[in-house]
Amino acid sequence: MAAKFHNPKSVSLAGKYSLGAEVPEGARLFYVSGQVGVDGKGKLQAGIEKQVDQAWKNIAQVLKSGGMTYADIVKVNVFLTDSRFIAAYRAARDRFFPKAPYPASTLLIVAGLADPGMLVEVEVVAAK
Repeated sequence: MAAKFHNPKSVSLAGKYSLGAEVPEGARLFYVSGQVGVDGKGKLQAGIEKQVDQAWKNIAQVLKSGGMTYADIVKVNVFLTDSRFIAAYRAARDRFFPKAPYPASTLLIVAGLADPGMLVEVEVVAAK
């Protein structure tokens, strides 16, 4: 049984995400640590678009190691260092989640990440 996503009409939905995600009994949960725009060689990508793409590519590799894909993601937490990056983040995310159902999501603007050059960090929870 797949995860069930909830979007009650009585709660405003302001974007491409779900308000709730229900994981079926017996599902295996998989937590992916926050991923940033650093490639496999340790190089931080330049600019928000490239960092977001790299973070999602890193997530794909971690999910794959656990036998999962983007389709198994039930929750996303995003940390951006500037609210001006929201549109770029959403545009990149939409390439990885082109259609519903969308995972439950939280987006936060933070003062900084582990390295001053890092502009975005994305962590996910997947279930299968």
